[in-house]
Amino acid sequence: MSEFIYLDHAATTPVRPDVLAAMQPYLSERFGNPSSVHRWGREARAALDEARERVAACLGARGDEIIFTSGGTEGDNTAVVCTALAIRDVTPARRTIICGPTEHKAVLEAVHAAARVHGFAEQQFVVDHDGVVDLDAARAALGAGTAVASLMWINNEVGTVQPIADLAAIAKAAGVVMHTDAVQAFGKVAIDVREVPVDMLAISGHKLGAPKGIGALYVRRGTPFSPLLVGGTQERGRRPGTENVGAAVALATACELAVAEREATWTRLQSLRDAFEAQVRALVPDVIVHGEHGPRAPHISNLSAPGASTEALLMTLDLAGIAASGGSACQSGSVNPSHVLGAMGVSPSIAGAAVRVSFGSLNSPDQVARVAAAYADAVAKSRQFGALLG
Repeated sequence: MSEFIYLDHAATTPVRPDVLAAMQPYLSERFGNPSSVHRWGREARAALDEARERVAACLGARGDEIIFTSGGTEGDNTAVVCTALAIRDVTPARRTIICGPTEHKAVLEAVHAAARVHGFAEQQFVVDHDGVVDLDAARAALGAGTAVASLMWINNEVGTVQPIADLAAIAKAAGVVMHTDAVQAFGKVAIDVREVPVDMLAISGHKLGAPKGIGALYVRRGTPFSPLLVGGTQERGRRPGTENVGAAVALATACELAVAEREATWTRLQSLRDAFEAQVRALVPDVIVHGEHGPRAPHISNLSAPGASTEALLMTLDLAGIAASGGSACQSGSVNPSHVLGAMGVSPSIAGAAVRVSFGSLNSPDQVARVAAAYADAVAKSRQFGALLG
């Protein structure tokens, strides 16, 4: 078999050597608890505080606006639920949470839980066939009864880039707290919270070359916040528990590298994606590229071949040594078509043939032709098998 090709960078990325080297001392000789007052603790505290300032600088934020989390899911849950509860305590009339129908389940399920457990009302933005939010409809939806609005900056399944700055300005004018899941956006688009008036923003380290289990939530000063966890004063009481110092240092290093390389990364990944889609179209003329007519991030290509099935395509690609996915990694094992594609108006049969290819650091131009050919072969085999069954 030829070399293995990893095309699932939207799910996770390998830890970068520079990142591993930066965190390694805090997993060995610099092992202190940052809450301890002795020299080991002070050393850990200094590293943690520095990491916080470094992450904040990458977002245009202040250090005290950064909460270290375990990743995107915790950040999204915290932003939606903790803020909604705090707002309700002060302004009981604001009992609606609105989000995009194409959000990651970390947001969708958090909104469902807030409604089920705490009595909030749920509402969803309107999106078009490319998954882009309708700003006029959003302006009409955001009002005096809205507590929190949440919209993913870049969609994790199709790569749609949302007009977050415009939506945040609309939310601000309506007095609504605005959150964005920027897990796929950080390192791909310029993010500066001094220019984009979001109130909360979540990132995740393992999408950036840092380890799994570390992320950050930006919370703008003055944003209402009621922590779900209690039992300690860490993270200014907003997320109690002993901090993961080594992972925080790793996140800071990964963030700085991602920001420094952002423009070059966009150009390189867009070139790979465009070449791949062009070659696939030459081999599978009726292939559908989801979201292609809207603004897209460079690293994600979501394709459907009519008459094929996601499971068969992924299995054939895996046997060929190529890793891809059917959508969100958090939905692996699901037999239901993507809720993202459904919200975009894609039929169940077409959504049931979708494959997400996501490019990153492990990919090069010389891999494109092999992947396109393998995808076309997988489509032919899946269609043939479907015809035999049908």
